[in-house]
Amino acid sequence: MRVRIHRGTQEIGGTCIELETEGARLLLDLGLPLDGDLSDTASHPSIEGLAGDSNLLGLVLSHGHVDHWGLAPLAGPDLPVALGAATLRILQAAAPFVPRPYVPARPIEFTNGSSVQFGPFRITAHLVDHSAYDAHAIEVEASGTRLFYSGDIRGHGRKAGLFEKMLSHPPKDVDVMLIEGSSFGRLDPDRSFPAEAEVEQRFVELFRQTKGLALVAASAQNIDRMVSLYRACKRTGRTLIIDLYTAEILRATENARIPQSDWQNVAVYVPQYQRVQIKRAARFDLIERHRTNRIFAEQLFEIAPKSALLFRPAMLDDLKHAASLSGAVAIWSQWDGYLRQDRGLALVRELSSLDIPIEDAHTSGHASIKDLKRLASAIAPKMLVPIHTYAPAAFLDHFDAVALKHDGEWWDIPA
Repeated sequence: MRVRIHRGTQEIGGTCIELETEGARLLLDLGLPLDGDLSDTASHPSIEGLAGDSNLLGLVLSHGHVDHWGLAPLAGPDLPVALGAATLRILQAAAPFVPRPYVPARPIEFTNGSSVQFGPFRITAHLVDHSAYDAHAIEVEASGTRLFYSGDIRGHGRKAGLFEKMLSHPPKDVDVMLIEGSSFGRLDPDRSFPAEAEVEQRFVELFRQTKGLALVAASAQNIDRMVSLYRACKRTGRTLIIDLYTAEILRATENARIPQSDWQNVAVYVPQYQRVQIKRAARFDLIERHRTNRIFAEQLFEIAPKSALLFRPAMLDDLKHAASLSGAVAIWSQWDGYLRQDRGLALVRELSSLDIPIEDAHTSGHASIKDLKRLASAIAPKMLVPIHTYAPAAFLDHFDAVALKHDGEWWDIPA
């Protein structure tokens, strides 16, 4: 089996891996670079026959983050796309709300431990702990060799038990391990990221200190964070206010343990921009689906001091018109790099003009270096290749059998 990493040996995001054996090819992920745009052809990997009529058998998506699937629309509609069953439902749920939705035309659903066959390639999915719900590591067997791709993984989220289970029952006889290294250059090798339970406690402390509305900027697709947010609201007597998009994402998990729009201590507010989206798409069924705990703009003023709102900048006009920002505090619960981008800087200026302070409550979606070393030690591959990292050379100081590769080069898996 031969391997070509199109992007990821020198950067985080835009991950794309091509495999070839016995005259057949397969892709693992087809991501958009963090600073990329689908229309920018410079970001498109050079993959023969991506649009169809070739020996490319399929695309396997490890999880639902755009830096792993964002260029998948470039593939022809006839290309089978294997992905987690819940990941597919979340992509479908997001479609009415996002500017460039993606739902594969020929999906093949997998779940933890299930296998999919693409010609000579046998794919086995391993559910992992990550900030994206339904994220998987991917094991590939072909032509007598075995490759293990970590995808994005961590060991400190609400599904940390999955990480420990993989350490105690790792895949066997792995010839090559492609291991993500997002934390290299961003975290001291001896330090660990906060656990998700610590983020919940941080929410509790901030909610107790906040006299008005808590504006929590977090990704609705970070389901661990939604659980932390709901639990913190319940512990502090606050109502969690979500929008229609979030209600649909939570519904798509089909997980009875995940907060839903009809739970106690949950309210659904449909901001003006979403009402416009729903009207244009004639998707009034979505509002009807979540009407049990729906609230309206005139109720925001009254409930603001005892609520936490899953916040987006596009909601600010609604909140100002409802006079619901007195005593408000913004809580940033995402990667802080977004605040250094143009839109983030504009938000900081606007919040400052409204005298709304910004606090933080977050942890990484990626494994610490200590946990990556534990994972590599448990799997003990013959060759370890860094991916999804800005600091591949740093692996040489921490791992055995490291082989540094370059974007675009083909290389063989040693027999």
